[in-house]
Amino acid sequence: MRFLATLALALAALPALAADLVMVEQPGCAYCRQWDTEVSEEYPKTDEGRAAPLVRVQLRDVQAGDTAYDFARPVNFTPTFVLVEDGAELARIEGYPGEDFFWGLLGMMLTAQIGFEPATPLDG
Repeated sequence: MRFLATLALALAALPALAADLVMVEQPGCAYCRQWDTEVSEEYPKTDEGRAAPLVRVQLRDVQAGDTAYDFARPVNFTPTFVLVEDGAELARIEGYPGEDFFWGLLGMMLTAQIGFEPATPLDG
């Protein structure tokens, strides 16, 4: 019982990470397919994926205003990855620069915007 109380106190002290990573995509997007091939299967299994679960939306729905998100500016490129909290944009990655750059940019964005700290440090 003491262990559960200690665990509950420790978990209560952790910051709440309540963000989503919205991937805006469209049919026929070669870079979206590349992201799917290189990252999509791995993403939910990572610390980043747990901190900011992926939500996919179609570009046409964003442009028509048919989403619950309040983006800071229009989305013009796919894929665009928008970090949102309570539906409001915090930051974004426009385009897909490849797997290595994506993970680095995502990590910096999550750290700066929601105080994310990966369980395994990137430097080693």
